[in-house]
Amino acid sequence: MLRLSRSTGEIRKPRLPDGIRIYAISDIHGCADLLQQMFTVIDRDLMTIGSRRAIHVFLGDYIDRGPDSCRTVDLLVERSQKYESVFLKGNHESFLFDVLRNPTQLRDWKQYGGLQTLTSYGLRPSLNPDPAEQTELIKQLAMAIPADQRKFFNSLRLWFVCGDFFFVHAGVKPGVALKNQQEQDLLWIREEFLSSEEQFGKYIVHGHTPVREPDIRLNRINIDTGAYATGNLTLLTIQGDSLLAL
Repeated sequence: MLRLSRSTGEIRKPRLPDGIRIYAISDIHGCADLLQQMFTVIDRDLMTIGSRRAIHVFLGDYIDRGPDSCRTVDLLVERSQKYESVFLKGNHESFLFDVLRNPTQLRDWKQYGGLQTLTSYGLRPSLNPDPAEQTELIKQLAMAIPADQRKFFNSLRLWFVCGDFFFVHAGVKPGVALKNQQEQDLLWIREEFLSSEEQFGKYIVHGHTPVREPDIRLNRINIDTGAYATGNLTLLTIQGDSLLAL
């Protein structure tokens, strides 16, 4: 359990508007069982918040690498029907869109865990599919994705702002105003952002780059704890100026 703390006299803590509690999760990567566990934790907490407005914010990378991408997306779609939810796009969802448009991208996608995603949708790809198999696999995948999931993928956002917090998948480009950020950076940026001590105008909540435990900085927090490899899916709860990572 980690909390954000700052010494007296430093930059003012970022705050959410009164009456709002946010639950943020990033980089689920097909770990449906871990996601279900986090929903159990959230549901227990929801019983304590009274009349506060609860917002679920998911920071992208729902698919690939882990064992059950299809079920993960089903769980997210189901959750959105019951609770106010915000779904951001990750670089893995972007790659899925690329593959659906161009099956030859499958060769690269498999390096990102794409074969596990195909398997979760009931397909049986070989380890080294030739061009003909690539085309057929992606055709079958397009048919296998249910309509509600397709709507989910097509509605993903690049960022979300609430109070002093800016939620995004990978991060932001230093020196560029938040309103002018480019999709490539929002989904893929690493070192230039991670090493920056710039105050970005909002406090950045992100994932994308796995860390052993939530990485809390003065200008950002990284909540990607590599669930598919570590079995640790982090839940960040924000209320007022309090951040609690589980």
